[in-house]
Amino acid sequence: MTDTESVTQTVLRERQARDRGWWDRMRDCYWPDSTVNLSWYRGSGPGFVDASAHMAGRGDASVHRLSPPTVRTVADRAFVELPAGIEVRTEVDGVAVDLVSYTRIVHRLERREGRWAIARLDCVYERDTVAPVLPGSPVALTARDLAPYRPPYAILAWHLARRGYTVSGDLLGDDRPERTAAFYDDTLKWLDG
Repeated sequence: MTDTESVTQTVLRERQARDRGWWDRMRDCYWPDSTVNLSWYRGSGPGFVDASAHMAGRGDASVHRLSPPTVRTVADRAFVELPAGIEVRTEVDGVAVDLVSYTRIVHRLERREGRWAIARLDCVYERDTVAPVLPGSPVALTARDLAPYRPPYAILAWHLARRGYTVSGDLLGDDRPERTAAFYDDTLKWLDG
């Protein structure tokens, strides 16, 4: 298997394991000293696995619809961008809705002792949507409800906040292009060593 194939399969296996609740398999995709920064979690990769298991145990499930990743490798480092739609089925005042948050999951992977694993995972938020499961049903969600949150992830943040999660207002997002560009520059510098 080529490095590109190994790296690609690592990030895809991590998402599959999270969606299926295969926590040990998900943990195998992270280095112990890895970091994860996303909407509801900031900390280590292993801690993210534990927090994901706890989240699923509370009934807070999501599924990731993935687009093809782009992969760059240099020696023992890899940069992967994996576009995703994070899908959540939930309720708003008794109305079943589907929430989709569109993001780019950005991975830094390192090969250590011949094995690739995730060293860092970040998300760059693009936009989100909500729609009733039964078309035409009224969804009681207003601009006022979303006003406290940034546009690229306002609906996701609103949903997570009402479920008891703390969401950072300082996430990477397309509404802050200079910061996002600096993040990508830093990632590519890291890739080149």
